[in-house]
Amino acid sequence: MATHVVSRIELPGIPVRRGKVRDVFDFGDRLLLVATDRISAFDWILPTPIPDKGRLLTAISAFWFERVGIPHHLLDLDPRVLPLPAGFDPAPLLGRSMVVRKTTVVPIECVARGYLVGSGWKDYRATGKVCGLPLPAGLQECGQLPEVLFTPATKAESGHDENISFEQMCQAVPQELASRLRELTISLYQRAADYARGRGIIIADTKFEFGQAGGELYLIDEALTPDSSRFWPADAYQPGRAQPSFDKQFVRDWLESTTWDKNSPPPELPADIVERTRQKYAEAYERLTGRPWS
Repeated sequence: MATHVVSRIELPGIPVRRGKVRDVFDFGDRLLLVATDRISAFDWILPTPIPDKGRLLTAISAFWFERVGIPHHLLDLDPRVLPLPAGFDPAPLLGRSMVVRKTTVVPIECVARGYLVGSGWKDYRATGKVCGLPLPAGLQECGQLPEVLFTPATKAESGHDENISFEQMCQAVPQELASRLRELTISLYQRAADYARGRGIIIADTKFEFGQAGGELYLIDEALTPDSSRFWPADAYQPGRAQPSFDKQFVRDWLESTTWDKNSPPPELPADIVERTRQKYAEAYERLTGRPWS
């Protein structure tokens, strides 16, 4: 297991916004996105980090940004191109940082669903629809959908994002932009899912974020990682049940097995859960890229 873990980065004098996983530093016309080894579950940041997680998320995002074929915000993977504070040791930033273009963020999570799982499955069982979109009767849990669905959501600063209809999305952003985002989201998902399937991974669903700058639309944030998508091993896929996955499911399952009430600070994770989770992220990277993780 890697011995160096980064849970938080401090850059004196640089404005910062901290998310559940990323620390985002504002350098004026550019941002520095640092993927830490923090991990969240059930809307809590857990006290135990996952070694290598931030570096793996950054490497997977960088891999996809090279492949997407549309404008994206990634400018450089070396944080030393920025005017870092005098005397600051950049070593903790290396491998987990993206220098990105600053954009005006579109306030919508753009979600593509190829399989019936999670909140979509719950919605379907209750209403026969997913986010208001009617579906045929008799579909199975984790079954492939007849067509890819675009299900936008509002971006929540904390807690869960809220699913909205396309019509509601058009009230938040211009209809022309909403239509373009729907088209881009489905196209990106389909191309990525086809590629990943050839590498032994099913991408069940994913979410994208977009931003605007200089009249251009950019893919931003992370892209097609185990944190923003559901990755399933294709060789173990069987509809009608929950699937094994390349993400933090080990963490969720372990937390569910404890007496934690989800309303108080969560417990520390056992070493074996930490290592198995790290291994799943690394396996996702290796399958997608065909390169060993080191």
